[in-house]
Amino acid sequence: MSIKKKSRKSQLRKHDPFIERESERYGTPLPSREFILQVLEEQGIPVSETKLRKLLDITPKETEFFNRRLAAMIRAGQIMRNRKGDICVIEKLELIRGTVQGHSDGYGFLITDNGGPDLYLSAKEMHKVLDGDRVIAREIGVDRRGRSECEIVEVLEHVNTHLIGRFNTECGIFFVVAENKRISQEILIPREATMKAKTGQVVMVQIVQQPDIHTQPIGHVLEILGEYTSPGMEIEIALRTHDLPYEFTSEIEKISAKFPKKVLKKELAKRKDIRHLPLVTIDGETARDFDDAVYCERDGKDYRLYVAIADVSHYVHDADALDQEAYKRGNSVYFPQRVIPMLPGVLSNGLCSLNPHTDRLSMVCEIQLAANGEYVDYLFYPAVMHSHARLTYNQVAAMLNKPKDPDTEPYTELLPHIQLLYKAYQILQKARKKRGAIDFETIETQMIFNDQGKIEQILPVQRNVAHRLIEECMLAANVCASDFLQKHRHPVLYRIHEGPAPEKLEALRDFLKEFGLQLGGGSEPHAKDFAKVLTKINGRADAQLLQTVMLRSLRQAIYSPENMGHFGLAYEAYTHFTSPIRRYPDLLVHRAIKAVLSSDTYSPSVGGWHELGKHCSMTERRADEATRDVESWLKCFYIQDKINDCFDGVISGVTAFGLFVALDQIYVEGLVHISELPSDYFHFDSTKHMLYGERTGKKYRLGDRLHVKLVRVDLETRKIDFVLA
Repeated sequence: MSIKKKSRKSQLRKHDPFIERESERYGTPLPSREFILQVLEEQGIPVSETKLRKLLDITPKETEFFNRRLAAMIRAGQIMRNRKGDICVIEKLELIRGTVQGHSDGYGFLITDNGGPDLYLSAKEMHKVLDGDRVIAREIGVDRRGRSECEIVEVLEHVNTHLIGRFNTECGIFFVVAENKRISQEILIPREATMKAKTGQVVMVQIVQQPDIHTQPIGHVLEILGEYTSPGMEIEIALRTHDLPYEFTSEIEKISAKFPKKVLKKELAKRKDIRHLPLVTIDGETARDFDDAVYCERDGKDYRLYVAIADVSHYVHDADALDQEAYKRGNSVYFPQRVIPMLPGVLSNGLCSLNPHTDRLSMVCEIQLAANGEYVDYLFYPAVMHSHARLTYNQVAAMLNKPKDPDTEPYTELLPHIQLLYKAYQILQKARKKRGAIDFETIETQMIFNDQGKIEQILPVQRNVAHRLIEECMLAANVCASDFLQKHRHPVLYRIHEGPAPEKLEALRDFLKEFGLQLGGGSEPHAKDFAKVLTKINGRADAQLLQTVMLRSLRQAIYSPENMGHFGLAYEAYTHFTSPIRRYPDLLVHRAIKAVLSSDTYSPSVGGWHELGKHCSMTERRADEATRDVESWLKCFYIQDKINDCFDGVISGVTAFGLFVALDQIYVEGLVHISELPSDYFHFDSTKHMLYGERTGKKYRLGDRLHVKLVRVDLETRKIDFVLA
């Protein structure tokens, strides 16, 4: 269809291929974005806004809404205005949309929307923007180092409205250095907008004027957090740097105050009463919220496993204020010494915490487990339960290892049930091995703090049989949840983990060949193939090296409504059901299961399933990055008084600029810069994960052991520097 002649509105609009969609959203539908682009493309030249309105028969009443649609299309990078003000289609101009990623040295890169290679942005171009800004750019050639370079044509969106940083004064000029080291520009602060902050203090700034090619960004101090080294300041910085919601609104507080202190009798209707079952919670010593309880009994030759999960969906309803807040947070964030909960305390530590000797509402997954590890049957139902004990991992491990020890006497009545749980665990563990799930051995650490809130020690966390027992019970419930929703064809967020990307798989195979190892499975290996290699290398001196390279070849797990299976766990379908107190996807799964039980369908009001998957994956990454920042700062503070001390460690990362070394015993990681290696020209081999000397042939490879000396600690950049000792 050609749209070069003006025709009546009724004749024109009906040709919009998305008119039905627009009619569902708006009473008087505007031309869809797709149709506007079609009209512009058929004109073949940039079009003035006046002419575009005529082409589309936009009435005076529609003009304001039409202008908003054009503005949204500009922000999305679909169209732009040229110097004359005419509207152009971005794709026709051979321009590139993307997100700016800054570097602490002043330059940056454009991460393109089309998935193409990153483009270099010079320091001059970076003066126009800040890290994270959305832009349209034009490729202009290759820089001196052979990198494809671009220039910014237009800024679509400035995303940094607030930031956190250190306040400074120099020659009567006030400015803030951003905590986000990808923002290298200093934020100028007018004298009247300093709130009398002092040099070195941490402040929150509102950016009132974004940067351009000629001027630096200008901001106003909104909040003075305090001194950089004050106890807990590292968490306050991380919360604001990563834009984590950390305070509940007054509305949430009012809603929370209305909740009862205990389960009410009227809430027990249509629930199965399992208070007689001796369910127990098993968690770490410092845990405060208990969202799962377990119990096992014999059922003829089979076992019947009960996994009871706090019924958060009974209290948090779709689209209510609590739900919107939970969605925004996405998950709880666990910092050393502080938790930022997804739900207010009245729920997370109260009504939705399966506290001992207290009635609680729950969603139960009851599994009939055969001796060969197969699920004979399973049931989901809402219930009222009563936790008979709050046990720790160490207590349960002791009960299983030394059942007649005097310390286990208070739990004598529970011991037979714990032993049956252990039997079920052994069955599930055998099935796990048969399934071929990948079992990487990793070291988790725990920070021990003094009264001043600073680290005294960093200790490894020893996983015992109780940790693994609970893990297998939770995996079983999660698998049943995904199978239940799949069978009933109900949409849900799966926890998906795809196999390695082709290029990483090829690099891994080349690396393993050097060690006489072969990864089976061809172009699409199964988790079993990885598990076989792990079995072969068990006990070898280079096992840690090989396991690390294998682990890094895998992709990151995400949430998605498209079931792609879980590669690492070797499940065809897997979802999260067991932690609705602290993970929003689990809450969605509970709602979906309840909908199926009621012969209904659950449709989230906060967005489509794909949008939910992207959002929940983002909040998970955001939490990981924030906790990593805090732990890095604490480790720097912990080690700063050990300058010139020597340590043994292992090479944990190899880059073109040096070696990352993880220290034994204290579990801190730092860099040996390439300039600190013996005199030679060292070259980086990414496939072999090593640096090798051109003249000496000296090799430094991932997993090699080194003796290093600590020479520098920078709290601001969270960098630790070593030299070879």
